[in-house]
Amino acid sequence: MTVNLTRIYTKLGDSGETHLGDMSRVPKTHPRIEAYGDVDELNAHLGLALVQAGMPERYRPWLSRVQNDLFDLGADLAVPHGGDKERLRVTPDQTTWLEERCDEVNATLKPLRSFVIPGGSPAAAHLHVCRTVCRRAERKAILVEDGNPEVVRYLNRLSDLLFILSRGATEGDEPLWQPGASQS
Repeated sequence: MTVNLTRIYTKLGDSGETHLGDMSRVPKTHPRIEAYGDVDELNAHLGLALVQAGMPERYRPWLSRVQNDLFDLGADLAVPHGGDKERLRVTPDQTTWLEERCDEVNATLKPLRSFVIPGGSPAAAHLHVCRTVCRRAERKAILVEDGNPEVVRYLNRLSDLLFILSRGATEGDEPLWQPGASQS
C-alpha cells in the first residue's frame, strides 16, 4: 500500500462532507467519520503519553506499535466492506498481541482491591486519558453498521491494556477509590 500526500488541503470538505476510502461521500458526522476521528484523537494522545515523564521504557515500543495499528484501524473504518478491491483490515493477530501484553504486565501487578483513581504519575495519568478516549472510539466503532467486528475487539482490548499500563506506570502507591471517604 502506497500513501502519497502531496497536497494537504483540498477544499472538498468545505461543504461538511468528506470522502471515505472507497471515494464515496458522506457527511462529516457519519458514524465512520466519528469512529476514525476518535481513533485519530487516541493516536494523538498516545503520542503525548509517549513523552510523559515516568513512562516505563519497555512500554514505548508497544505504544509505538499501537500507534501504527491505529492507522490500520482508521483505514479499516474508512472503507465500507464489499467492493472489488482488497482492503487493509484489522486482524485477530493484532488483538492477540494486545492480550499477550495485557497478560505480561498484569502478572507483575498487585491484585486490585478497589477502583483506580486516575493519576499516580504523569505517564499513568495520561494513559488513563488514552483509555477513556479509546473507550469512546470503541463505542463509536460499534455504530458503524457494516464495520469489521475485529476493530471493536481491538479497541476493547486496547483499553484494557491502557488501564494495565497505567497501573504499571504509577509511581508509588496506586490511588484507589475509597467509597464514601469524604462523607461525614
